[in-house]
Order: sequence, then C-alpha cells, then structure tokens
Amino acid sequence: MSGFRAAGEPPSWQRGSSGKGAGEAEVFVPEDTRAAAPVDFLQDLPSHQSALRRRATGGGTRERWAAPQGSEGFRAAEARGTEGDEATPCPLREYPLSIAEKRRLRDFQQADTKRLSVWKQWKRSSSKSLRKILSEARELSSYLKLWRHTIHSIEGKFGTGIQSYFSFLRFLVLLNFIMFILMFSFVTLPTVFSRYGIFNSSIAKIPLENTGSHCTVYKPSGNKGLVYFYTYLKDLLSGTGFLEVTSLFYGYYTIDGVWVSIMSYNLPLGYLLATFAYLGLSLIWIIKRSVEGFKQNLVHSEDQFQSYCNKVFAGWDFCITDPNAARLKQRSLQYELQTDLEEDRLRRKIADRTTKEKLRIYSLRILINIIAIAVLSGCFYSIYRATVFSQENSNVVSTMNSQTNLLVQYLPSMVITLANFVAPQIFSLLIRFEDYSPAFEIRLTLMRCVFVRLASIGVLLFSLWGQISYCDSDKCKACGYNYELYPCWESDVGQEMYKLMIFDLIMILATTLFVEFPRKLLVTHCSCKPVQWCGLQEFRISDNVLEIIYGQTICWIGTFFSPLLPAIATIKYFIIFYIKKISLIHTCKPAARPIRASSSNFFFLVVLLIGLVLAFIPVGISIALIPSSKACGPFRSFNTSWAVVPDTILGFPTVLQQVLHGIASEAFAVPFFMVICLIMFYCIALAGAHKRVVEQLREQLVLESRDKMFLIRKITEAQRQS
Repeated sequence: MSGFRAAGEPPSWQRGSSGKGAGEAEVFVPEDTRAAAPVDFLQDLPSHQSALRRRATGGGTRERWAAPQGSEGFRAAEARGTEGDEATPCPLREYPLSIAEKRRLRDFQQADTKRLSVWKQWKRSSSKSLRKILSEARELSSYLKLWRHTIHSIEGKFGTGIQSYFSFLRFLVLLNFIMFILMFSFVTLPTVFSRYGIFNSSIAKIPLENTGSHCTVYKPSGNKGLVYFYTYLKDLLSGTGFLEVTSLFYGYYTIDGVWVSIMSYNLPLGYLLATFAYLGLSLIWIIKRSVEGFKQNLVHSEDQFQSYCNKVFAGWDFCITDPNAARLKQRSLQYELQTDLEEDRLRRKIADRTTKEKLRIYSLRILINIIAIAVLSGCFYSIYRATVFSQENSNVVSTMNSQTNLLVQYLPSMVITLANFVAPQIFSLLIRFEDYSPAFEIRLTLMRCVFVRLASIGVLLFSLWGQISYCDSDKCKACGYNYELYPCWESDVGQEMYKLMIFDLIMILATTLFVEFPRKLLVTHCSCKPVQWCGLQEFRISDNVLEIIYGQTICWIGTFFSPLLPAIATIKYFIIFYIKKISLIHTCKPAARPIRASSSNFFFLVVLLIGLVLAFIPVGISIALIPSSKACGPFRSFNTSWAVVPDTILGFPTVLQQVLHGIASEAFAVPFFMVICLIMFYCIALAGAHKRVVEQLREQLVLESRDKMFLIRKITEAQRQS
C-alpha cells in the first residue's frame, strides 16, 4: 500500500527524482509549479507544527531511528554487518524496498561476498542453505497438518468463526493423543510387560499394622462363564464387568516396581509424574496458543481503518493459482469484511442509545441474570440428588433387573446431560433480549454454559467424595474411606468419568441423526409455514465449543483414574470432527451474524484453560487428601498417592535431600516469589514502553497522511495561482 512505508524510510515527497540522499531531499512537485510554491511552506506541515508543540510543552521525544534511509541505508547496514562476525543479513524479501532497489541490493551483496574470506563465505552460504532447508521443512509440515484441506474449505464456505471451531477440535485431538502416549508409555506399557513376564516386577504390599485386613478385599465384577450378549453391551456402556479388570481403569495396576536388568522402575512414582506431565503439558500448550490468539485479537481490535485497508488492498494472496482456492479465499475475505461492518454497525447503534433505552436494557439484563442463576441452582440440585440416589442403589442387583440397574448407574450422567442440553437452550433464548454484539453474545453464553457444564462435574465429584468419605463404623475409619461401598474407589470414579464421556458421544450422535437431519428433510420437503418459520439450523459455535471443552475437562479429571481415557477421547473427537463436518455441510446454514476468528480462537482457549484449572482441583484433592484404596492400585502401600514423593526422596543422597528440602522451604519460596514479581514488573514496564512506541508510530503514520494532503492542497493552490 502506498499509504504505509517502512520505519526510517522518508516519505515520497522527500525523495528526489535525481537520486539524492536523505540530507538532500527536495519536494517532488511538477516542474511548472515548483517556482510558484513558497520557500517556507514546509514550516506549515502538520507534522512540523506537532513537533513544535511537543517541544513547547516539554513532551517531545528523541529521535529513535538514526539509521540511513532508503536503499543506501540498507547497503550501509549490510556493509557494517559483513565487517564483523555478526549475524548474516536478512533475506531480501523481508526488506521494505521496491523490486528495483532489491535487485541493486542483491548485486551489492554478491559483489561484497567476493571480498570476504573463505570462512565467511562458507558461513554465509551454509546459513543461507540452512534457512532454505528450514523454510522448505515448514512448508512441507504445513501439508502434513491433519484435516488441512477440509478446514480451509470450511473457512471459505462458512467463514473464519466456524473454521476456528474445527481448528480448535484438531488441537484437542493432538493434545489427547500426546496425553495417551504419556500414560501408555510410563504406566500401561510397564504393567502389561510385567504381567506377561517380559520384565520382573513386584506387587505392592499393604502394611497390615496400620490397616485392617478387611480393607484389602476387592472382588471385581468381571464376567465369568457364559453370559448373555447384552451383558457385554451393558459393560461396554458402564465400564463394569469385563472392562473393570482391564488396563482401562486404576484397579488393574497393582505392581509397584519393574526391573529391567539392573535398573528398576518405580511405577507409583511414574504414575504420579505422568499425571503431572500431562497436566503441565496441557497448561503450557494452552497458554502458548492463548498468547498467539491474544496477539491476533489485539491487532484486530486496535484500528478498524487499518484492518479494512489490509483486507481490501493487501488481503489477497497472489500465489493462489487454483480456482477453487481462489474462491475459498474470496469468500473468506468477504466474511471478514462482513464481520467488520457488522461490528461497526453495532458500535454506532450502542453509541446512539438514549438514557431511556439504556435504563430499559440494563433492567432487562438484571432480570435475565436472576433467571439464569435460578436455572443454575435447579440444575445443581438435580445433579446432587441423582448422584446420591445412584450411588445408594446401583449395587442392589438382587431387587432389580440388569436394565434397571444400568439405568440407575447412568442416572447422574443422564441428569448432567439433560441439564447441559436444557440450560444452554434457555441461555441462548435469553441472550437475544440482552442486545449484545455477536462476539460478546458467544462469550457470555459460553461463560454461563461453562459454569453449568463444568460445575455439574464438580457437583458430581463432590457428591461422590461425600459418599466415599462417609464412615459410620470403626472398621470404615480404619480404612479411611467407605470400603464397603467403594473397595476400589479410584476405579469407581474412573467409571463415572468413562460413562460421562461415552454418554456425551451418544448424545452428539443422537442429536445429529434424530434432530438435525430430520429437520433438514422437513424444511426441504415440507412447505408448512411453521416448518419454514423454523428454517435450517445455524451452526451455533458456543454450544459446539462447549461440548468439546466439557468432554476435555472430563478427560483431564478421569485420566488419573482411567489411564487410557485419552485414547477414548482421541477417537471420540476424531468421530465428532466428521459428524460436525457432515452436519455443517448438509444440515446447517451460515450464521446470520458473522463472528471474528481471532477473538473466537482466543476466547475458546481461555474457556479451555478454565476447564483445566477446574480439573486441577479434584485431581489434586484425590492425590493429596483422600486416602488411597488399600485393595487395588499402585499406591495401596501408601496412605495417599502423594506419599510416594517423600518416600522416594528419603532414598536420595543426604546432600540432595537437603537441597530439595531447601527448595520446598519458605526461605527459598519468599525470595523466589520476589524475583518473579520483579521480573513481572519489568515485563509490564517493557510492554508499556513498546505500547508507547507503537502509539508514536501510529501517530507518525497519521501525520504523514496529513502531510500528503497538505502538500496536495498547496500544489493545487500553486497551480491555480500560476
């Protein structure tokens, strides 16, 4: 774009046509009007007047860029860079120069290379080759991305907002696959090898001096003998029966050590560290992607005029040669411009509100929030009562048939799913009356629905832990938990998480097959007014994002109790991708109010981060506070799962023990916290300084545009006078 130039490059009216340097700049005006222009008219430029006002008020800034300007400046910089042993110059395509100037600079570099020593020539050529190899590797890796073409096609047909949902789903598939690799490699694989005699192992012993023998009794409900076929289906849905004794659940892992030659592997410690590893990896990965999304969101929210200019004049990719790709790119730009225009319209509408309209809207929002709180309270109470009833009656097999028992076991999952289905529908209906922007509607609806879905998991776990910790006899207190109802409570919690995940997938499949496709057929083939009034379904991003965030939170919580749950989550999200793709293409229509992808990506990750923080709480409580089961699992020789850490530290050398105790003490924590605070304050100050520089650059761009308008006006006046 002609209205933007590189920092340090002089404006077009300063660069003379005779190739003069920066110090010999002259005004470029037509030959017949140069004499008519006054000599001191440059003093009237807006930028010069602004600089005078800054000096007068003492708020002027020093010149920050003293580098030579134009292609001569780049040549001088190249010469200085080649004299020392500094980094090699940047590629020519990164310089903000014209093609002719880049060619002259290339010739200069080639001539300068001949004067270098053999070592420097080899260093420069090897660095150039390495950059080329890395660039080609990045380009090749972009073609290996999962669902790359499909997501680009969705972006062109339905906009970047819906594309951000499918990109988010791809991210969760990769995240769960990495989690599965961690848990399988460090927990499942050593146990399976030791079970089949490939490695030597030892079974975890239970210290009976502190624990009663009755606490060690655990009889899994594995199927024995001939059973009906539907029994396997029931076990597959509930995680009981033959699944309970497999490596899917916590109770399968009963060894505490594996020996390979002279090396030993501490399985309880590996189990705990693998849990910390997948939680830490998820946290780091989400924060990294959130920072990238925040940068994009910040760029889009700074200057709308600049966003329009970039899309209209610099948004097209001239490397596109495929007609289909060109159409997709055109539709993508069209949706982005529609989003910008819609946001501008809403901003003008909000700015034009009268006091009466504001009072009406705020009163209505208060009333709607009260209704939302009432809906949330009803959902939480229903989940609590369903969980208590299910846990008290799920094991009463003698008085009910297997179908009724399965229904009782699935009662909490069904109530949670029903609450997760009804509450978002109510919130989506109420949000229409609150008159928010499309982006803020998605955020507020997501926050409300997130509170329903994630808090419902918390209510379920709170109810379970209340039942697990309830002890009314001396025998139960000797175990530390309700051993009669939960002999292996970790596997029971894992089964609840497993049932939630399976039932969530079943509901997504059922909704697509029995709601969305019949609605499409009715709208297409039925001309009734009520059916046509309903119309095709829109792809609601908030509901769909919330579904996968809810499932991911279940996976984070349940992986400690069911180590192979990430594998099920990976397969589940893989299936959901194709289900949602087919549903989007064949049963849905584009959203009437477009949504920006940059804000969506950032906010999706923020909500996912909230789910991860929520997952830390139950997992942390289970590891550190609740006594581990004495009848199953690798931690049955410890009071809690965390007790394996101090027990392992006691086996270290004395010096290392003292170092670790010093790191864990207050004498190290307080100075470390102070240093972290100082670093944070420094980063905040540095960010503020960068922000001020960016504001000055923006102001400089505005002043230069005013200078050009001023010069055009002066030239026009001079032409009229002549």
